[in-house]
Amino acid sequence: MLKYPHDAHTHTVYSDGSGAIADNIATAEENGLTLLAITDHSHYLGPKTLNRYVREVKRWAEDSEVKVMVGIEGNITPGGVDVPEWMAEKLDFIIASVHEWLETPEEYLTLVKAALMDENVDVIGHFGANFPYIGFPGAEGLEEILELAEAKGKAFEISSRYKVPDVEFIRECIRRGIKLTFASDAHNPRGVGNVGWSERVFMKSGGKKEDLLFGEFL
Repeated sequence: MLKYPHDAHTHTVYSDGSGAIADNIATAEENGLTLLAITDHSHYLGPKTLNRYVREVKRWAEDSEVKVMVGIEGNITPGGVDVPEWMAEKLDFIIASVHEWLETPEEYLTLVKAALMDENVDVIGHFGANFPYIGFPGAEGLEEILELAEAKGKAFEISSRYKVPDVEFIRECIRRGIKLTFASDAHNPRGVGNVGWSERVFMKSGGKKEDLLFGEFL
């Protein structure tokens, strides 16, 4: 049983997930979650679809004992995060993630820095998921990311899907007061709430409720 039962990153049929919003919420209830976020990919949602998405999340949230937040996962591209202002203003929070295929860790860090500078971004998604394929950055590069996140008040998710970031990075976030979230990155209802790895590495790093972005709801 989870000590901090929340899942701040899940997908539905509004993007590349296989379940309905109601299905994700039902699984969150069955798994005893206190908080669930629906965070479909930004590039699937135009103005009309976004309005329907937000309305549906809020409608199902009214009938649930789980705190349900409506968010989005934006893509960090060379041109910035693809979440326009008209989209951001209707959401509870925004995750920004690198989904580009890159060649070097320096390219990756450059994209993340751009997202950290974006006022609308709240959380960096699955930070470091690319590193096994493109190489790991040096300590200086990671230090720049941490300093910028601290200065801009951004959070990082602890991704159970990708098993990132590592304990050392999470410990440094905690030391600096950089907030964290748990994330299954579920693309089907069965995966909602599968954040055991997130909680284990968080606890191993010395994390407490006050270190979580949504700790007030837990």
